[in-house]
Amino acid sequence: MIVRGLESAANGMLALMDMNDNTANNLANVNTTGFKRGALRFKDVMEAAVYSQQGSILRNGESRELGNLSLGSQTLQYTHDFSQGALQETTSPYDVAIEGDGFFKIQDINGNVSYTRNGSFVVNDQDYLVTKQGEYVLDVRNRRIRMIPEDFDPEMMKDRTEIIIGESGNIEMNSYNQKIPMQTIGIFDFSDKDDLFEIGDAKFVPRNIEQNPELRAEKFSVQQHMLEQSNSNVIREMINTINTSRNYESLTKVVSTNNELLQQAVAVGRLRT
Repeated sequence: MIVRGLESAANGMLALMDMNDNTANNLANVNTTGFKRGALRFKDVMEAAVYSQQGSILRNGESRELGNLSLGSQTLQYTHDFSQGALQETTSPYDVAIEGDGFFKIQDINGNVSYTRNGSFVVNDQDYLVTKQGEYVLDVRNRRIRMIPEDFDPEMMKDRTEIIIGESGNIEMNSYNQKIPMQTIGIFDFSDKDDLFEIGDAKFVPRNIEQNPELRAEKFSVQQHMLEQSNSNVIREMINTINTSRNYESLTKVVSTNNELLQQAVAVGRLRT
């Protein structure tokens, strides 16, 4: 039982270290636009059946099973909390936020695709809608979005023009009181969000695109002049940090106590021999 106690405590301490790393990452991204807080799922390493000893609580002189004893836990899966973050108003017409389900679909210069809730966009020198890192924002037909209509004089954009992005993601240019329809920002979703893997900068990709293909989002509203803030909460994460620290300290004492008992058992064994 002493060795089992050491093993159980050690597994618990490793799990708490993973939890502490996750909490630290959530705290570091409290101000990251579109960030979704991480969460951990745990599983029992193994369970051992516990029986009553002879001479105590016996029926017909036989020991009986009292239950199972967990030998600690391990991190099973790293997941994300995709709940809605607060929306913050901005002055840029290219800032957009998704209220509801879905992700923006973006593409880097190498053609790699990822998905994000960070709608802090700008227009590059070629008039394409891009992220702050230069990745292209894609429309509902997986095309790069150009923020100027075809056969439109760029000089006219310098005066009396306005970009309007509707709740469905459709983009219009209001020029001299004439609305010119353009492309529609693509909003995509996944049936299994637990399959999404974060690659950094609040961007996600599915682990298995064949089994979890992208879908057109349905329940959403695109809000212009808005950005979705991180759904990570400082107070909650600080409480998690305190609880993790206390639990780790308790398991440290368990390891120390079991180590002393093991040393005494070894000493007694040496005396008997």
